Amino acid sequence: MKIANGVALVTGANRGLGRHFAQELLERGATRVYATARRPERIDLPGVEVLRIDLTDPASITAAAAVATDVTLLVNNAGNSSFGNLVDGDDADIQGQLDAFFWGPLRLIRAFAPILRANGGGAVLNIGSAMSWVAGDMANAYHVAKAAEWAMTTAVRLELAAQGTRVAGAYFGMTDTGHQDFWDGPLNDPAQLVRAVLDGLEADQLEIIADELGAGAKAVMAGNPRDFYPAAV
Repeated sequence: MKIANGVALVTGANRGLGRHFAQELLERGATRVYATARRPERIDLPGVEVLRIDLTDPASITAAAAVATDVTLLVNNAGNSSFGNLVDGDDADIQGQLDAFFWGPLRLIRAFAPILRANGGGAVLNIGSAMSWVAGDMANAYHVAKAAEWAMTTAVRLELAAQGTRVAGAYFGMTDTGHQDFWDGPLNDPAQLVRAVLDGLEADQLEIIADELGAGAKAVMAGNPRDFYPAAV
């Protein structure tokens, strides 16, 4: 997957990782970058084309696909985080996480799959998390939604292979996007992280594990759950 001379669409490009992705794609020679957000007036990055996409509004996705018919790379980055569990959590919060990380990206893939096929195949990049693979108290709604996104990424990869569309996922731990006041552990530098993820994409990696937390989380899946979750009954 070569970024130079391609056309990318990035969701959640008004801030954080999404803004870094849009900027880095431009710097790598993408001929056009569609920067999208639920509130597009908040996108302030020079050189991009701004579109509105709200992951919970299918009509906004359809409208964006009708405009961005030259896309060769779809970056599913947008999302949110809700601190809650499953057994006693709020139904709306849990559904909101699934809308952000499963239904929203899937709707975008459905809308853009024919466009990618028409433009030679291209690629989809889903931005996952180390928590795609590990649970954590008060973040289990987020974990389940990210796990669903990981499974969806694998499944869609198989479904789109026949049309020549590469589907990759990126996995990493906490990154300094200005919204981690609750976290006292190490933080990834967002610019460096985005460069590492796009390097992995251009190297045709299917699972781009971008830091030690991501690698450790993936390793947990092959181990004994009691070793990682000692409080488990």
